[in-house]
Amino acid sequence: MTGKAEDRNFGKADEVRVFPKGKLELLTIGGVTIGRATLEPGWRWATSVQPIAKTKSCEAPHFQYHVSGTLKVVMDDGTELLCKPGDVSVLPSGHDAWVVGNENVVIVDFQGMKEYAKKVA
Repeated sequence: MTGKAEDRNFGKADEVRVFPKGKLELLTIGGVTIGRATLEPGWRWATSVQPIAKTKSCEAPHFQYHVSGTLKVVMDDGTELLCKPGDVSVLPSGHDAWVVGNENVVIVDFQGMKEYAKKVA
């Protein structure tokens, strides 16, 4: 973390990545990159991001705060989580996830989004 006070807003993100049924806004503050993901009903990692990542499951580790909506997560080992507003979750590499219901899922992720849904050149 840098030694100076900073204030940033996702409305002025450093980068925005758009993928089917979702978007990721990234900003760097205190020397750390964090992301806000907005995932629409029908979004699923396996169909929206896997074609970009080209991995069997999501390999990005996440440490995230769930702002709105409900997200189902299934780890490669079979562990299942149902993340709702107000929840904080830690997800190691190796999972799939999808939006449950008709409300957008909004997540602020403090780890793992720097390379998420980044198109390989």
